Amino acid sequence: MLSLFSDQEFIPSLGLQLASVAAWLSLVMLTAWGVNRFVKADPEIVRKIVHIGTGNVILLAWWLKIPAIAGITASVLASAVTLLSYRFPILPGINSVGRRSFGTFFYSMSIGVLVAWFWYLQQPYYAALGILTMAWGDGLAAIIGQRFGKHKYQLFGGQKSWEGSLTMAIISFVICSLILLSVQGNSWQVWMISVLVALVTTGLETISFAGIDNLTVPLGSAALAFVLTKLLVSG
Repeated sequence: MLSLFSDQEFIPSLGLQLASVAAWLSLVMLTAWGVNRFVKADPEIVRKIVHIGTGNVILLAWWLKIPAIAGITASVLASAVTLLSYRFPILPGINSVGRRSFGTFFYSMSIGVLVAWFWYLQQPYYAALGILTMAWGDGLAAIIGQRFGKHKYQLFGGQKSWEGSLTMAIISFVICSLILLSVQGNSWQVWMISVLVALVTTGLETISFAGIDNLTVPLGSAALAFVLTKLLVSG
């Protein structure tokens, strides 16, 4: 199904592109509000709904061929708002994780960097790979680790679980392999690249602090997949 993103030739108007993104983000926020209001879920679950949901916008940007300037502008504005939110109560839930973290700011910034980089190279699927690895990998790893993580370990002052780290590795592998298979086809190189990306991104997430993984994981996974593809496939 992901091949639709690389084969699609129809380019809708900018108005339709932006309206589609706005509609999706509205649905994500409505879902998060509904879960918080009616299900009374853990605030961390609500945050991860937003974390994962907003990351999926990159698929719309890829499929609808949204101009790079639109993604970069949105990233800059989001980064500015999140920075101000650490000083003023613009987004009260931004620091609700119980620790000092600039994760939301790094997340916004990483999207702009990846869009600028890979839209310019006309290879937007690497941007999607990096952002989705962060959105789904980190998001599900945190949920699984908190709910089912019984085997804890400490690293650089932070507590992780083997269950959460395993989830990160599996999700990273699945996302990387699906995207690369959709644009490059089935080959041993794709599977090797996916394994290496999964291992490295899990390591980056494990050694993170202050939310820096929201920058290192998407940039690291996209850059590694890009470089390995050049070396093993294109080279």
